[in-house]
Amino acid sequence: MTIFGYHASHEQFAPSELVRYVRLGEEAGFGAAMCSDHFMPWSDAQGQSGFAWSWLGAALQATSLSYGMVTAPGQRYHPAILAQAAATLAEMFPGRLWMSVGSGEAINEHITGDPWPVKHVRNDRLKESVEVMRALWAGETVDHHGYVRVQEARLYTRPEQPPAVLIAAISPQTAEWGGVWADGLMTVAQPPETLRQVIDAFRRGGGGGKPMYLQVKVSYAESDEIALAGAMEQWGTNVLTSRLLADLPMPAHYEDIAHYVRPADLEGAVLVSADLDRHIECLRGYASMGFERIYIHNVNRGQERFIDAYGQAVLPALG
Repeated sequence: MTIFGYHASHEQFAPSELVRYVRLGEEAGFGAAMCSDHFMPWSDAQGQSGFAWSWLGAALQATSLSYGMVTAPGQRYHPAILAQAAATLAEMFPGRLWMSVGSGEAINEHITGDPWPVKHVRNDRLKESVEVMRALWAGETVDHHGYVRVQEARLYTRPEQPPAVLIAAISPQTAEWGGVWADGLMTVAQPPETLRQVIDAFRRGGGGGKPMYLQVKVSYAESDEIALAGAMEQWGTNVLTSRLLADLPMPAHYEDIAHYVRPADLEGAVLVSADLDRHIECLRGYASMGFERIYIHNVNRGQERFIDAYGQAVLPALG
């Protein structure tokens, strides 16, 4: 049975609002939650960017849901510090925290002043960071000198069960690379044929039998026109290619390129519809592909309407 979760977007809402939304989401019937982990939003129109790791403690306390995020150890986050943050939450809330790791985006990572590496270096750095975190969770004293440097680090507060570490992958190449070492797959909705290639690559790389999570972006409102306007205003910057999303350093750069985004460009990236039957049909299709958890991100600002509508019509139909 697929678990359907609520995505809390730190780029779009203040942390206090997001705590209220996950509470409402749990009451409406969402069975899990996840959040973004950004230093800056993708655009000034989104307008927020709270610190995910502070917020997670409040959200875990405020609800009984499990939580995860997509994070990028190696530059903005030293892996020893990230390991400590995750260990503390996992000790307080056993079995309720997972993390998905990716190679990051310049918009978040360039703030350290360090050079922004090419993709293959970022991948190597990511793999090293995961190895460091797992060693620390295992109670080892870690010395490591590679793309990341660690000296005589040891975690004294550790959970009985460390959090699962999933690979955040959009392309088949990244999914296959992570299949052998990650505990599972975290990916995003794409056209079915493309998404199937990502799933097959993950399994081919060693991910057979491991859990797979999916994030689906929708824009639900009282009419298709309002849903489309909200999606364009809030998420038009985010339908760009992964190469651009990874390498542009500032929100203004995304906004400049978004001037060329047209409503048709949202197709395949965001389900824009006021028809809840379309949402049900879409999510059933993704569930049939073998995803254990599907996290729904309503990209416009109408979160309460979305949560209420899904609680009344969509989640019961999917359950």
